[in-house]
Amino acid sequence: MKFDRRIQDLFGIDLPIIQAPMAGSVGSEMVIAVSEAGGMGSLPCAMLSVEQARAEIGIIRQRTSRAINLNFFCHTPPLPAPEREIAWKAHLEPYYRELGLDPQAPIPNAARTPFNSEMCDVIAEFRPEVVSFHFGLPEAGLVDRVKATGAKVISSATSVDEARWLEGQGCDAIIAQGYEAGGHRGIFLSDDIRTQAGTMALVPQVVDAVRVPVIAAGGIADARGIVAAFALGASAVQIGTAFLLCPEAKTSAVHRAALKTAKDNSMVLTNVLTGRPARGILNRLLREVGHLSDLAPAFPQAGSAVAPLRAKAEAAGSGDFSPLWAGQSAALAREMPAGDLTRQLADGMLAALRS
Repeated sequence: MKFDRRIQDLFGIDLPIIQAPMAGSVGSEMVIAVSEAGGMGSLPCAMLSVEQARAEIGIIRQRTSRAINLNFFCHTPPLPAPEREIAWKAHLEPYYRELGLDPQAPIPNAARTPFNSEMCDVIAEFRPEVVSFHFGLPEAGLVDRVKATGAKVISSATSVDEARWLEGQGCDAIIAQGYEAGGHRGIFLSDDIRTQAGTMALVPQVVDAVRVPVIAAGGIADARGIVAAFALGASAVQIGTAFLLCPEAKTSAVHRAALKTAKDNSMVLTNVLTGRPARGILNRLLREVGHLSDLAPAFPQAGSAVAPLRAKAEAAGSGDFSPLWAGQSAALAREMPAGDLTRQLADGMLAALRS
C-alpha cells in the first residue's frame, strides 16, 4: 500500500503527521519539537490573547523555520442568558459549599475568543504555513485575509455535509474528525451528536466526497492507526492524545495521572465542562451531574461556573472538576519527548507500509 504526498507537498512537511492543537495542553515547546522532527506542530490560539499569541509564535519562529499551524475557534459567541447561567451555578452550589467556596462570588469569564480581525493581523505578521479552524470557518472576509498571507486554510468536519461545505468555502484540506477524537467536536452544521460517525466510517466517505486532501483524526495514536487511515484514503493524520504525556506538553498533573490509568471505556462525550460536546476522561462531576445536561449554558459559558471548582480541586491534587480531554485511544499515549514520538510514529508507519 502507498500513500499520496499531497499534504506533505501542500504544507511543506517531511512526514504526514500533524500534532493536534489542544488548547491548554500545547504551547511553543511542543510545536517546535514536532515541526523539527518533520511533522507539523500546531499552536492552539483559542485561549490566548493577541499579546500571548504573538509571544508564543515569536518563540516558535526564533527556534524553527519549519512549517507550523496556528489554530483558532470560530464559534458564534452566545447571547446573554443570565437566568440560565444563574440556574447552572445553583445546580453546582452543593460542590461550592463542599469545597468551601462562596456560591455568591463572581465567576470568571470563559477565555475563548473566536477568530477576529486582531488575530488576523497576527497571521499577517508571522505568516504561518497553515491556519486551521474549529467549528466551521470565520466570515468570508477574514478567510480571504488569511489566504492572502499565503497560508493554507483547513478546518474540521464531523460529517460529509460539513466536509463538502468546507471545500465549497475554499479550504485547502479537510480534517475528518471521527467520533473517537478527544476534546471538542468540530460539529457546526448540526448540533445532534447522536448521528456522528467514527473515523473508520467517516474518512473514506469524506475522501470520496471532496477533491482536496483529507487528514484523518480520532482514535489514532500509533503506527497501526496511521496505516489504517492511509488505507481509508487519508493523505495525513492528526494526532492529539498520544502527545499529552510528552514532557513538552502543558498537561496538568491531574490530567497526566488520569491518562496513565485510562482504559478504552474511560472516555465520554460531555457538554458539562464548556457547553459544547467534547470527549474527555470520566470524573466525579460527569458521573454525578451527567455527561450531557440541558442545564449547561451555551459554549463557552458553562465552564465559567465550573472554573472555581476546578481550581480548588486541582490545588488539592484532584481532577474531579477538570476537563480531562482525551480520545478513545488514551491508553496508547506514551511518555517520551514529542520529537522522538513523532519519529517513532513515522518509522513504525514506514515499516508497516514496506512489509
